[in-house]
Amino acid sequence: METLEYFLPQVWFAILALFLFLYVMLDGFDLGVGILSLTSSDEERRGLLMTSLSNIWDANETWLVLMGGGLFGAFPLAYGTILNALYIPIITMVFGFIFRAVAFEFRELATRKFFWNIAFGAGSFVAALSQGFALGSVLKGIQVDESGHFIGSTWDWFSWQSVLVALTLIQGYVLIGSTYLVWKTEGELQETHYKTAKIAAWTTLIGAILITITTPIFYVSARSRLFQQPLVYVFAIIPLLGVWLIWQLLQSLNRKEERAPFGWTILLFVLTFIGLALVVFPYIIPTKITIYEAAADPSSLVIMIIFIGFLIPVMLFYNLYQYVVFRGKVTGGSYGE
Repeated sequence: METLEYFLPQVWFAILALFLFLYVMLDGFDLGVGILSLTSSDEERRGLLMTSLSNIWDANETWLVLMGGGLFGAFPLAYGTILNALYIPIITMVFGFIFRAVAFEFRELATRKFFWNIAFGAGSFVAALSQGFALGSVLKGIQVDESGHFIGSTWDWFSWQSVLVALTLIQGYVLIGSTYLVWKTEGELQETHYKTAKIAAWTTLIGAILITITTPIFYVSARSRLFQQPLVYVFAIIPLLGVWLIWQLLQSLNRKEERAPFGWTILLFVLTFIGLALVVFPYIIPTKITIYEAAADPSSLVIMIIFIGFLIPVMLFYNLYQYVVFRGKVTGGSYGE
């Protein structure tokens, strides 16, 4: 039983990390395209951007639902504490999703599309911004008592550190959204997003550098972990790999490659998640509550693993099937006013 109590929380930490990564990667380019729609110069371009998402965006958000349910079942203490601490950014994110979803459907039938265009783009931006604030607040640390219950204030999530993380995350979403559009579009619209991808790559790199520099300076716990042997060598390699991936991404954009930029961006997201996981583990609420302290009863974790074991392959197959079926370019002929 002691072995299960030690092993099962680690398994669920990995499962939740997988759900979060798949959500950020898949819905990330959805949100990025939505933000980019605010900069579209005409209605036809904006229609093409939204058409590129029309058959896939619903399934992408399912991973966030799975993550929320998994967190509630596997780490109920963390679920209650995090939602209590991040009530404002989470409820704001939900409203952003609602505006985005309603606008996506209503825009197709509207004669005057201006309001729905703004609602879709603004909803995407608000949802991305809220996620950045939530991530920044969790990385900064949530104030809890000895029992793991939230004791901070309503506005603890808002700080200059969370603002930096939020702005960087938005740039990351714009980057993956731009590289997705490079893959899915052609002609002048594709050329436009070659440019936006280059700009987003540089701004994302700048934000990542600032986060990397400020984290060990202002957080003692992160500093002690980052410079701990042998992890110090791993953390030294990750920024170097990140710069190399950005360089490869920029080179592929300069060569006008279509699919490679999206692939390099995904690898950049993978590297970022590996770094975050190494910094956070074994805490579910950095740096107060570990996964072992917040975990549910082992029998509950086993039952959930059995259920999730059947669900994950189905979800992955469904996502993959969608992308295979709708793998072609989005052209002017595929969009009708």
